[in-house]
Amino acid sequence: MNEKKLKLGLPKGSLQDATIEKMGKAGFNIQVSSRSYLPYVDDEQMEIRLIRAQEISRYVELGYLDCGITGHDWVQENNSDVHEVGEFLFSKATRQPARWVLAVPEESPIKSVKDLNGKRIATEVVNLTKRYLRKHGVKAEVEFSWGATEVKAHELVDAIVEITETGSSLRAHRLRIVDTLLTSTPRLIANHTAWKDKWKRQKIETIALLLKGALDAEAKVGLKMNIEEKNLKGLLQSLPALRRPTISTLSEEGWVAVETIIDEHVVRELIPQLKAAGAEGIIEYPLNKVVY
Repeated sequence: MNEKKLKLGLPKGSLQDATIEKMGKAGFNIQVSSRSYLPYVDDEQMEIRLIRAQEISRYVELGYLDCGITGHDWVQENNSDVHEVGEFLFSKATRQPARWVLAVPEESPIKSVKDLNGKRIATEVVNLTKRYLRKHGVKAEVEFSWGATEVKAHELVDAIVEITETGSSLRAHRLRIVDTLLTSTPRLIANHTAWKDKWKRQKIETIALLLKGALDAEAKVGLKMNIEEKNLKGLLQSLPALRRPTISTLSEEGWVAVETIIDEHVVRELIPQLKAAGAEGIIEYPLNKVVY
């Protein structure tokens, strides 16, 4: 009897640790060993393959992988025909998408893409850059960069197309952003044939549901507190952040317990207000998953 398996591609390299951490929070324990080509996962119905993010969408399209997690940028760069299951923000620090930007040295006379006619551009996303230039009617030479692209801008090329989240690395290299070509976030993608398979689709949708729940939970916390019933209405009216809380009676007459989920960044302002409104025994606790 052939056991059903789902082949999932995860990005190898700089995104590897973050992706495995997020998958762990989603409930999938993945362990990578230097002695084994195949990572371990505590789900007998799954097989994990670690592949460079740049290549995952091609292998998903070709059917060597049923699904995979990679950046939207590489799906576009490879022009891959795949089914997009979901979008996920992995960066807790910035909570903003990465951007592929056109950048030049600060002192460069280049002010817009139109100034790139006859110039040379270095980038890792050659296809994206060529499509961008065609869109603007600009003819320029685009060369593939194997790395250290930011350094090349001052001596070897006229401009670069590079990825950034905050722009700090570009500023450190005295580079100025001229335009944004594409914003990108991690995506869960699936092969079209695999997506039409009922069992595989259900498995992929489960991964997406749990992964989204884990990521949503990162920006939230749970709050519990006790308050006299006579003060409850005033508490809820004055603190709109406490949306649809769970309210239950306590053994002590006239008192209730209130429990809710809120954005973590408002807790420091909210707790003093809760205390002032009469709440007692306030407990803040982390969340593993939030599934809406």
